Amino acid sequence: MTERLSIKDFQKMKENGEKITMISSYTYPVSKIIDKVGIDSILVGDSLGMTIYGYDNTLNVNLEDSIRHTAAVVRSSNRALIIGDMPFLSYGVSIEQTISNAGRMIKDSGCQAIKLEGGRERGEEIHALMEIGIPVMGHIGLTPTYINRFGGFKVQGKTQEQAMRIIEEAKFLEAVGVFAIVLESIPWELGKKITEGLSIPTIGIGAGEYCDGQVLVIDDILGLTQISKPKFVKNYANIQKEIEEAVKLYKKEVKTGKFPDETHRYD
Repeated sequence: MTERLSIKDFQKMKENGEKITMISSYTYPVSKIIDKVGIDSILVGDSLGMTIYGYDNTLNVNLEDSIRHTAAVVRSSNRALIIGDMPFLSYGVSIEQTISNAGRMIKDSGCQAIKLEGGRERGEEIHALMEIGIPVMGHIGLTPTYINRFGGFKVQGKTQEQAMRIIEEAKFLEAVGVFAIVLESIPWELGKKITEGLSIPTIGIGAGEYCDGQVLVIDDILGLTQISKPKFVKNYANIQKEIEEAVKLYKKEVKTGKFPDETHRYD
């Protein structure tokens, strides 16, 4: 049986200069394929609120949603490090609630780590989780649960003041003990500077090519996204078109009586 990767493998990749591959995925059949290919990590992101449930943002996702989808991804995989994304208000209310909710994510889904958005304001919560053995990934830059404060999905760190704040947040998160940090939607120079200044891995999503690894949402990779795509997204396939063609052909064959035929019936 294949041994599952751990947070220590992430650190080894950083030290060896090996790029880390991560994909956000949410369902059993797709995640099974991702794991079979050998992707290093699957992040069960709260972006499932948009990709799976059709919300405008991630704020409607609750803990039960995250646990359910994370558990499915864990069952689908043998190799990838599985990270459960903590949704809005499952943390940031009290340390006790954060511990309880993160503990449920680990126990009920079987994932190996969790992710929290935010910088210095997450310090006490991260420390408390580390104390009981829950590995934490940080997330700074454009943090989707803060979009109402940001005024939408906007690039962060474009001014010197913003850039300095994000650098300070990255250093703080490293000091408090996160095993890696997601850098989202920041200028590439800033992503490079942060990556070179940290001993822990950075995972970029719209943060340039100098991060230690990259993450994209599987729907974006496959061309399934129904909304306009951000600049950092690259479509590696157009599954949406293939689905349309398959459904059109199915509809035509049912309407004309071509399907089902004698090969698709029981005697």
